[in-house]
Amino acid sequence: MADPSTYRPRPGEIPTDPGVYRFRDEQGRVIYVGKAKSLRPRLSSYFQDLGNLHPRTHQMVTTAASVDWTVVNTEVEALALEYSWIKEFDPRFNVKYRDDKSYPWLAVTVGEEIPRVLVMRGAQKKGVRYFGPYGHAWAIRDTVDTLLRVFPMRSCSAGVFKRAKAAGRPCLLGDIGKCSAPCVGRVSPDEHRDIVNDFLSFMGGQTAGFERGIEQRMRDAAADQEYELAAKYRDDLMAMRRVLEKQSVVLRDGTDADVLGFVDDPLEVAVQIFNVRGGRIRGQRGWVADKGDDAGLPELVQNALMTLYADVTPSAIPREVLVPELPADHDAVAELLTERRGAKVTVRVPQRGDKRALLETVEQNAKQAIARHKLKRSGDLTTRSRALEEIQLALDLPTPPLRIECFDVSNLQGTEIVASMVVFEDGLPRKSEYRRFTVRHEGQSDVAAMHEVITRRFAHHLRAVERQGEDAEPGIDPETGKPRRFAYAPSLVVVDGGPPQVAAAQQAMDALGITGVALCGLAKRLEEVWLPDDEDPVILPRTSEGLYLLQRVRDEAHRFAITHHRQRRSKSMVESLLDPVPGLGETRRRALMKHFGSVKKLRAATAEEITIVPGIGPATAESIVAALHEGESPAPAVNMATGEILEDETRP
Repeated sequence: MADPSTYRPRPGEIPTDPGVYRFRDEQGRVIYVGKAKSLRPRLSSYFQDLGNLHPRTHQMVTTAASVDWTVVNTEVEALALEYSWIKEFDPRFNVKYRDDKSYPWLAVTVGEEIPRVLVMRGAQKKGVRYFGPYGHAWAIRDTVDTLLRVFPMRSCSAGVFKRAKAAGRPCLLGDIGKCSAPCVGRVSPDEHRDIVNDFLSFMGGQTAGFERGIEQRMRDAAADQEYELAAKYRDDLMAMRRVLEKQSVVLRDGTDADVLGFVDDPLEVAVQIFNVRGGRIRGQRGWVADKGDDAGLPELVQNALMTLYADVTPSAIPREVLVPELPADHDAVAELLTERRGAKVTVRVPQRGDKRALLETVEQNAKQAIARHKLKRSGDLTTRSRALEEIQLALDLPTPPLRIECFDVSNLQGTEIVASMVVFEDGLPRKSEYRRFTVRHEGQSDVAAMHEVITRRFAHHLRAVERQGEDAEPGIDPETGKPRRFAYAPSLVVVDGGPPQVAAAQQAMDALGITGVALCGLAKRLEEVWLPDDEDPVILPRTSEGLYLLQRVRDEAHRFAITHHRQRRSKSMVESLLDPVPGLGETRRRALMKHFGSVKKLRAATAEEITIVPGIGPATAESIVAALHEGESPAPAVNMATGEILEDETRP
């Protein structure tokens, strides 16, 4: 482990200009690239007391052996140089967005004399117009096959085109009307270029004019009694509308925008992008990436924008980019995108309306993506085995912890204190073993609550062990044939918290004489693993499967505790509000909550809506409404001409 003071630049050596800096390890490899508006304060922040640094930053500066920098003129130049260096050196401590697959694009080779439409993957090339990306190549081929009857442009390869030209006979697409056959001179290159331009305009969102034009030609042909031609136009119109139906309208104003949604946790970040052109979703892509540093959401947004638009053609950059939070260097990013597009690009956060709703939809897709990623990762047997082995080595356990139990406490200002116990066996959740606790200790002390919960859990276990002599099979209830509750001791107990919670759990286990059960705590903010009586935490690598498993166990315990707490809080709130209602017992209260879902929705309901609930009559419904609105003051009277609030004595 290197000492940062050994390579710290001398005072006054670092300039105050904008620039980009690189940290290198002992072998000279670049391990981190960053940029700054002013290099001196940014670099100086890395050489402060190591105890004040984020764990990942601490690991980076102690892995590095040197630092250098390059001065540039503007923040925009620094932004561009930072991305090019990240792409060139692939530093291990930077957040690097990589697609989990190469997304297909609908491409038109506008740079060729006779352009063609095709599916393309990989890096974008000059002289090609791109649309998408799409989730599947078959979706592109289906769209193109439908539109070729309306825009009969070339879609064949160079070899097929040359053979047809040499033979003087078009291919099958030319015979069935899905190609205008420029290979044999049915149309001139200029006429074919007009067809291509119409196709590009349609794919670019200018659809209304084409629909009206084809519909008018269909009516004119019918009026001239050219019914076969009218039928062709009818089929063309239906084909065009089928394509448009697959691309849902999300923004009625015909906006061209890319919408980015982010979901991150301490180890990973999921990104989803919707490409909206002409108000319609034309493409979607996304990825899940490891977080190499302690970057916040503004930095993640900035890195994603640079990754997304660094190597694309100017036409692929939209007029508007919608993000959940502005990038770290908002003005520099907007200026750089404007420069690359050749027209103004706005990067902003939508606050309301359709655009805000669309952003929330994209974020939901990001949540689903990271959930699928974690499920796929946890479902791999080899990965789970490696995670358990890493935990065994990190915590110095005699065997891999095949049964892990995690405890979390949840409360709201000391009220309705609850706790959860979740169980993972062989790295997978065993939900039938989950347990909930209502904490009897009064006050806001999570430490005391943790002590109580651990005591109760292992007291149950000791009683179950005493009954094992009565069982034909140890731990199995002879009457039901099911495992007794708390019958099995865990290999590892994980508590949500740091040293105080770990110490409380250890005291509880010692008081009961529990031995042979390992204990650790996982602190949420810095993802540190704390062991009893150890002054320093165990820091697992950010790419560690063991840390990922511990984090997943902790998050599941937190989710389970929060769910229980909300249920109890909602129940107690309903009980306290509806106590004055005569004849309203537990069963009908439960029916009310099941029907309305929350106190807020119940309070907003009318008496007629409440009577829909089975067992609630009109009189009871009126009593419920009165109880829920008791104490609410009426809205003040307002003079509609002046806007003045009228006092009681001035009311008419």
